[in-house]
Amino acid sequence: HVQLVESGGGLVQAGGSLMFSCAASGRIFSINIMGWYRQAPGKERELFAAITGISSTNYADSVKGRFTISRDNAKNTVYRQMNSLKPEDTAVYYCNADQILTPFGFQRGSWGQGTQVTVSS
Repeated sequence: HVQLVESGGGLVQAGGSLMFSCAASGRIFSINIMGWYRQAPGKERELFAAITGISSTNYADSVKGRFTISRDNAKNTVYRQMNSLKPEDTAVYYCNADQILTPFGFQRGSWGQGTQVTVSS
């Protein structure tokens, strides 16, 4: 069973930057779409950045121009660079792999453990 393990998390002042990674471990042939979600207190989990296997990206308007998603297919890792952070970016952040091809078949809807990001004003 493939697991997604996130690194990072933390507290930063408004205007600051943070970078995170999410690595898939296990026997993997390929991963198609990987994405970053976040869930603020009292709100639903939302997708804000996604990247395909050929690194085509898409962003929610709320993070466009401030956040960057990237991936290293050789390392089965997706990254998230967060710049110009705002207090409203405070949330628990999760990575997701839509479909992972393994020697045992497809593993769908895999999630990282989640990491807390707190942005102080």
